[in-house]
Amino acid sequence: MGAYILRRILLVIPTLLGIMIINFALTQFVPGGPIQQVAARLEGEGDSIKAVTGSGTDAGIPEDNGYIGARGLPPEFLAQLEVEFGFARILCDEGFVGEPTIKDPACRKEMIPAVERFFIMMWNYVRLDFGESYFRSTSVVGLILEKMPVSITLGLWSTLIAYMVSIPMGIRKAVQDGSRFDVWTSGAIIAAYAIPGFLFAILLLVLFAGGSYWRIFPLRGLTSEGFAEMSFLSKVGDYLWHITLPVIASTISSFATLTLLTKNSFLDEIKKHYVMTARAKGLSERRVLYGHVFRNAMLIVIAGFPGLFISVFFGGSLIIETIFSLDGLGQLGFKSAVERDYPVIFGTLFAFGIIGLIIGIVSDLMYVWTDPRIDFERRG
Repeated sequence: MGAYILRRILLVIPTLLGIMIINFALTQFVPGGPIQQVAARLEGEGDSIKAVTGSGTDAGIPEDNGYIGARGLPPEFLAQLEVEFGFARILCDEGFVGEPTIKDPACRKEMIPAVERFFIMMWNYVRLDFGESYFRSTSVVGLILEKMPVSITLGLWSTLIAYMVSIPMGIRKAVQDGSRFDVWTSGAIIAAYAIPGFLFAILLLVLFAGGSYWRIFPLRGLTSEGFAEMSFLSKVGDYLWHITLPVIASTISSFATLTLLTKNSFLDEIKKHYVMTARAKGLSERRVLYGHVFRNAMLIVIAGFPGLFISVFFGGSLIIETIFSLDGLGQLGFKSAVERDYPVIFGTLFAFGIIGLIIGIVSDLMYVWTDPRIDFERRG
């Protein structure tokens, strides 16, 4: 098993490198990079001010007041941005003394090739230097740590609730296969699976957050004002009060797959010979079900817990965060992609890529822990 784990860990390196290469290459063909974003913001501000106040002189603002957004961005400013963002570097003549700048006649700008920029970025990531956001003036690590509590809340609670409801329901559906309970619960979970998460979230807001009916839960946010001054029990209650609707909205579609997977796993095991043998020996149905069937049937369900958590943690939070005004990783990723904030995009991709690959290894270990008969080493 040790050799298998070592091979999987070594495979993380080329897999992660491939992920980064593909995504870095794709960004080279996407129009509107960070330099264009900054230019559009500044020039757009200038246009909006002119639209409201008129021309500079008519509004009492001199034309040569130095406001770059009102008359276009000077090439020196754009060149300096390219250097600061890591797209170019400054080269100076031999013997130059002092701080190199774009405006110095002895210095010039040289664009850095994309391949070289990629290897510089990866070398920084290997040293755990993820850089700073282009537009937020803070480190990428700081941004992730700031937004992570929201995503952990949605991912962890949604996964736990899905397992706590789906496993008992799936077991009962398997035991009562074909009964009224099995039929109506199947209809209910399939209907829940078919409802889009954002639509269900809006429905919850309308019904329970003061939209048109009852104001039972808060409309937005993860905590109330004055949260820091509350007692411990008040903090716990306030936290649970705020996360109830977002967690329900993000969990609703998870029940179908997990419940039906549990049911089918139990049905497959119940039909096997060892179950009939255990019953023939006079063991109670409860002893047969939970003493023999449960361990084998739950293999694929329990082992998939890390993967399900990661999928909820990374994948399904953007719309829920937007509807409930939660500032999490989903919002961060979306805004970074729109703004072309490359340090945030690639830094989070690198970090989460490593986490996802490690979770894959943990899932394999969960299989072995759940059923020692599995031997990945012999299979390899």
